[in-house]
Amino acid sequence: MHKLRWAIVTGEYPPQPGGVSDYTRLAAQGLAQAGDEVHIWAPFCAQPGPTDPSLTVHRLPGHFGLRSLSMLDAALRDLRPHRVLVQYVPHAFGWRAMNVPFCLWLFLRRRRDPIWVMFHEVAYPLSRTQLLKHNVLGVVNRLMAFLVTRAAAKVFVSIPAWEWALRRIAPRRQSLHWLPVPSNMPAVVDPTEAAAIRAQIAPDPATVVVGHFGTFGSHVAPMLKAILTPLLEGDARCVGLLLGRGGDQFANAMTKSRPNLHGRLIAPGILSPEGIAVHLAACDVLVQPYPDGVSSRRTSMMTGLALGLPIVTTKGPLTEPLWQESRAVVLAPVQALSAFIRAADHLLTHPQDRAALRERAAALYAEKFALAHTLRALRS
Repeated sequence: MHKLRWAIVTGEYPPQPGGVSDYTRLAAQGLAQAGDEVHIWAPFCAQPGPTDPSLTVHRLPGHFGLRSLSMLDAALRDLRPHRVLVQYVPHAFGWRAMNVPFCLWLFLRRRRDPIWVMFHEVAYPLSRTQLLKHNVLGVVNRLMAFLVTRAAAKVFVSIPAWEWALRRIAPRRQSLHWLPVPSNMPAVVDPTEAAAIRAQIAPDPATVVVGHFGTFGSHVAPMLKAILTPLLEGDARCVGLLLGRGGDQFANAMTKSRPNLHGRLIAPGILSPEGIAVHLAACDVLVQPYPDGVSSRRTSMMTGLALGLPIVTTKGPLTEPLWQESRAVVLAPVQALSAFIRAADHLLTHPQDRAALRERAAALYAEKFALAHTLRALRS
């Protein structure tokens, strides 16, 4: 295929944290390695970003205000890209997640450049039970999506649920393509390094390690505490490994309320992608609860899946059928944490079942989620 010139527009990019930030860099690196010319426009960041000689990162003043849009418009006019790729999340472009001018700008550019859009999220939910300001946000988000889908020559969604949401908004002629999100961490680790980490965490060979990878936000923390407490208190051989931002605060809060767990919750803090991957590889089982259910947009889930780890997770309204059909993970209903705990406890005591899950997890990742699928869709 001939060389393409990309202009990627994103609301966050490393060192700015976030799943979209990591995803954008990963996709950009893959496109550059395929031979394409890649330019990235992202909001201002005072901290120095990663050095990627194959990529050109342009930092805008502010956060996609009118001055930034004017500069971006002029830059694209000079660059004349083959494709503009927008990594779309409504709250990522500032203006309190209501940046209608940005979406209008995209709509007005539709005749100048081919605009492709990746919807990582669509809109804040609407509900009669929530505050009026939240419903106003949901309505404005839908107006934004209305404009963006009409600006786009091609639309991708990170999960099928967003396709259902956009069907009510997008033009009838607009086709929507599911583009699953790959892992943004290494999918292969050195077994020797993993064994060394394992020896530090669990020097006793009889110890079992239950891990979790995430940001330990308020929507997940109560579920995680309810899961880890009986697992650790029910088996003195069990230790917990908490990976990701906020893991140390979660461990401190949990041991404060459960002093008997002191020393059995390990949180190494901020690690490099390679460090996270090698620590995950030292786990026997991952517990990954999500209040809306596991879905293919969960990058924390993709990391464990890519490494072929045994995972227990939740089934909810956003969960795609492939998770049940592939049997690559163990599912428990969001409302039934007791079933989740029983499933995790079973895996911790049945190594043969863990081995079978490892094979199916790695196979599902290779078949559906590997970065090669993303690059093939983008360069088609």
